[in-house]
Amino acid sequence: MEHLRWLGQPTLHRPTVIAAFTGWNDGADAASNAVRHLIEAWGAQPLAEIDPEEFTDFATVRPHVRLADGVTRSIVWPTVGAWSASTPGGDVILLLGPEPALRWRLFSQQVIGLAQRFQAGLIITLGALLADVPHTRPVQLIGTATDEHLISRFDLQRSRYEGPTGIVGVLHDACATAGIDSASLWAAVPAYASQIPSPKASLALITRACGILGSPTPVGRLGQEAYEYEQRVNALVHDDDDLVGYVARLETLSMDDEDDDDDDDDVVGGELADLDGDDDLEPIDPAAVDSDELMAEVERFLRDQPDA
Repeated sequence: MEHLRWLGQPTLHRPTVIAAFTGWNDGADAASNAVRHLIEAWGAQPLAEIDPEEFTDFATVRPHVRLADGVTRSIVWPTVGAWSASTPGGDVILLLGPEPALRWRLFSQQVIGLAQRFQAGLIITLGALLADVPHTRPVQLIGTATDEHLISRFDLQRSRYEGPTGIVGVLHDACATAGIDSASLWAAVPAYASQIPSPKASLALITRACGILGSPTPVGRLGQEAYEYEQRVNALVHDDDDLVGYVARLETLSMDDEDDDDDDDDVVGGELADLDGDDDLEPIDPAAVDSDELMAEVERFLRDQPDA
């Protein structure tokens, strides 16, 4: 852990690590914004930083200049940070930052070392992929793991994917080598709205992660932002006749898929919120989870990405 800089020394009891990385694994910023929201909602405290010098291509992910009082200049480096918090479901470590560009195995050793120092019982990574899904329907999620106990306990799937991977895949391999249980959650976001951050997908990821953690979902501002997101994408689609027809076809396919599912089994985490502004409480992002079709979407997405 020679590349970790400690910012705090809390007492944690077998925390769960929840991690997200910007970039390759983060369609519509859904995964990174999910962890960012948890940091804020849980009042998480700074725990550590991973020195970016060994792992970052600064020509791709550039540092920023910041002015204090309009006079004093300082450099803000693109750093992966860790925060700690206590929740009703247990202690957590939240990991957030840019996907490293270099020395992934050494980077993963820093994360594993952090987890081992606090005897973490589980590492959950969050990701988001661009897929042929409509923004008007509940967010589809897929959850994978390799441990049979985790798979049966949390209704996950065993990934059958072979092909290019990102830091998430490398980190899970490091978890397996270190004997740390791990799970991966992915949200599908509309490819046609990829440039618009999706709080709706962030909320779905948070709800599923909190269900695994055994903690209430801190919906907070994301409920209203999810509604505003739908209105914003509605306006985008409305201005393009081709998109109107395309989204209508996706909605038809999505409704056909939902007809095959038991509605009671599809509620992620059992949380309710008013997402469409009609004052009726509805299930938050029930997911057509663990479907072969969505797993195939994940695999296509990963294979279509440029090699890291």
